[in-house]
Amino acid sequence: MAFWSLSSSFPLLGLLSLLLFHQTSLTTTTDVHLNIAPHPTEVSDGRVGSNSSVFLEAPAFRNGESCGNLATDRIHVAMTLDANYLRGTMAAVLSILQHSTCPEDLTFHFLWVRHEPEVFTSIKSTFPYLNFKVYRFDVHRVRGLISKSIRQALDQPLNYARIYLANLIPNEVKRVIYLDSDLVMVDDIAKLWKVDLGDKVLAAPEYCHANFTCYFTGTFWSDPYMPRTFEGRKPCYFNTGVLVMDVDKWRHGNYTKKVEDWMIVQKQKRIYQLGSLPPFLLVLAGNIMPIDHRWNQHGLGGDNVEGKCRELHPGPISLLHWSGKGKPWLRLDSRKPCSVDNLWAPYDLYRSSRHSFEE
Repeated sequence: MAFWSLSSSFPLLGLLSLLLFHQTSLTTTTDVHLNIAPHPTEVSDGRVGSNSSVFLEAPAFRNGESCGNLATDRIHVAMTLDANYLRGTMAAVLSILQHSTCPEDLTFHFLWVRHEPEVFTSIKSTFPYLNFKVYRFDVHRVRGLISKSIRQALDQPLNYARIYLANLIPNEVKRVIYLDSDLVMVDDIAKLWKVDLGDKVLAAPEYCHANFTCYFTGTFWSDPYMPRTFEGRKPCYFNTGVLVMDVDKWRHGNYTKKVEDWMIVQKQKRIYQLGSLPPFLLVLAGNIMPIDHRWNQHGLGGDNVEGKCRELHPGPISLLHWSGKGKPWLRLDSRKPCSVDNLWAPYDLYRSSRHSFEE
């Protein structure tokens, strides 16, 4: 577990959530307090605005005694970065650092569509010790390929950036963990990093009990040729918000083009309804390395239309993911949270939130 300093404790609910996930104990000191730096206001829909407000500065997380060489033991984490989900990104990063045994080994790769000074400043001042890089994702590469889906948020170009991840990050990065911004990690990310991909390009939890046919339209299934793409493999649903990627295999296999090709078909024939997920499934379903479901307790945001509350699935949990329409910070601010949203609240660094760290 990382060593950190904090002048005040989690809210009681935060302590309960930590106990729930049976994390090992923290070494804490009480003579260091959180510095608070001014930040743009995050308005009710989660975006950064121009009014004066603050995020809390996160503690400095340091490596434990068992950590190795900083130069050779790097763990690369990729996320998208924009004002709309900044509050979620802050919570996700904090949770990853807090539960990491070797937080100084982490390098974050953030993808954004444009330089947003307020967003960049927020990351720098909230996590002054964070090792991170930012890369511009050219939306023109994908804008003409996006088809309207059942939820407007799924149509944003940045939602498709994971398809181009291997082309954006440095060539020397051979493996990367891609994470959405609406999740929190409650286990050591090094365990996820070390999963064996074998000869596969991706690793993710697989859900073979899900009705796979519902991810594509009748036009797809009635076509004499398109369903044959699944011949020779047993296609299962997997969520693209948590992926371990062999970047070299993705590049050499030209997987970006393979996904784009299906997006072109979608523009012509309307073969699916759900954003960037279906083309991933068309290319890779049944051909990934399945990992334990504990690494993506997904769907906590409810469905993509109404976002109704959902309960936790049974079994151990290492990562909680609010995929779906409902986001925990919005439901908490509206004072109509789902019960699972209280598990996100302890990681909320937004200063105006009564759920976050106290000064």
